[in-house]
Amino acid sequence: MSLFKQNIAIDLGTATVLVSVGDKGVVIKEPSIVAVKEGTSEVIAIGEEARLMMGRTPFDITTVRPVQNGVISSYTITRKMIEYYLNKAITNPFARKFKPDVLVCIPSNTTNVEKRAVYQASISAGAGRVFLVEEPLAAAVGAGLDISRPTGNMIIDVGGGTTDIAVISYEGIVNSKSVRIAGDTFDDTIKSYLKKKHNLMIGDSTAEEIKIEVGCLYHGVKKNSIEIRGSDLITGLPSERVVTSEEILEPLIDTAVPILDGIHAVLEETPPELAADIYCKGIVMTGGGAQISGFDELIRKSTGVDVMLAENPQYCVVQGSIQILNDMDNDKKRRYAITR
Repeated sequence: MSLFKQNIAIDLGTATVLVSVGDKGVVIKEPSIVAVKEGTSEVIAIGEEARLMMGRTPFDITTVRPVQNGVISSYTITRKMIEYYLNKAITNPFARKFKPDVLVCIPSNTTNVEKRAVYQASISAGAGRVFLVEEPLAAAVGAGLDISRPTGNMIIDVGGGTTDIAVISYEGIVNSKSVRIAGDTFDDTIKSYLKKKHNLMIGDSTAEEIKIEVGCLYHGVKKNSIEIRGSDLITGLPSERVVTSEEILEPLIDTAVPILDGIHAVLEETPPELAADIYCKGIVMTGGGAQISGFDELIRKSTGVDVMLAENPQYCVVQGSIQILNDMDNDKKRRYAITR
């Protein structure tokens, strides 16, 4: 590999884009948001700059998420977003003359058409070689699990748009399920609850704040309250409300049911020997959405298996991805399921 050629891993999430470069670690963490001219693909702003424009722009400018539930919803805008982050990640002007090797994370069970769209968008954005890896595999590596042995490991990666559930053994995914219920869905649940019960309309950022501060998925884990502001649906005027952990507990648990069903489905399809390994070692959770208070306890109660939250769970996927890419460069004997 050229001295100036970069290895770049991209976690192209529904809510957040994370970029890791070589051995530098995570160098970019920005919202997966793009501001565009209404009805066109003309990009006005990307990432944090676009987030700050949400709800504060003229009617001819709108903000979009080009990746929805792990799937590209707008090819052109996604290409421009990847190009923006590749240029931002490579700070050495001379290194920009060399096309980087790029590894992009994709949800498990992604179709070949969806994989091709991610691949082509990355090539068009300026990547040299492009590799795709399924998120649960990258998350397991990033969480520090030893997946090189023929023993069972179970990972649950809760992102913004999808929750990936997988059993991994001998550096490959044995069986998996991708559920399109994740962090953003919990935000939507909170927004719907406040609209119905408090006649209050709130934005995405406020819903996320409520989820982080008082959101809970298990009885007795958290008893907090938060004062929030929004628009009163009756008067149309700005208004304040106090939201408690207790009142949003049941709506959030109801939202998590499809994830629990997915976990049970994967466990039921797991070979007995690997299932025994998982029972002994437990389940590991990664992803930003896994940090909702009580999520681990909810899954433990539902499955009877110990559940552990990985260290820095929101970074596991991108950290595992760059490790996989670096291992390929170092000719380490790995058999990761990589799509080229």
